Amino acid sequence: MDKLSIGLLISLLMVAVWYDVRSRRIPNVLVLIGWSVGGLLSIWLDGSAGIINAVEGGVVGLVVLLPFYLMRTLGAGDVKLMAVVGVFLGPTEVLMVILGTFLAGGVMALAVAIHSGMLSRLLQNVKLMLFGAVVKISAGQAPHMDDLPESVGKLPYAVAITAGTLGYMGWRYLK
Repeated sequence: MDKLSIGLLISLLMVAVWYDVRSRRIPNVLVLIGWSVGGLLSIWLDGSAGIINAVEGGVVGLVVLLPFYLMRTLGAGDVKLMAVVGVFLGPTEVLMVILGTFLAGGVMALAVAIHSGMLSRLLQNVKLMLFGAVVKISAGQAPHMDDLPESVGKLPYAVAITAGTLGYMGWRYLK
């Protein structure tokens, strides 16, 4: 991945973080800019192989996070933002970013729960989510997370996506 692509992806992610922290939304226009710029850069740098890699990466980013949107644990903007990361990085690398994002999101959730004195509520919710998901899946139903009695709060997940992306890129490209 070249320096221009890295710089543009980081810039897009920082703007997404700003919006998500401020309003808990990631604008569709930002996602469209990300998809367009990532796709055009892929064509410019690698031709037809680049656009295939970009499309595959976008699809992987979208498909892997889509079940979390359907269960209502992530917002649509978060899923689309991960697709943008996939367009820039490709299918294999976006999977690594997703793992880093889940790790960063878990650390964020723990930090917020501890800071707000809601750790026991968070652990209770995790237990209820896992148990509820197992019961619903065994009954042939799709699990969703609307059943929790008390939410610990919502996180601006663009922060976790950015942390996961930066962590992976630092590990991968700054050796």
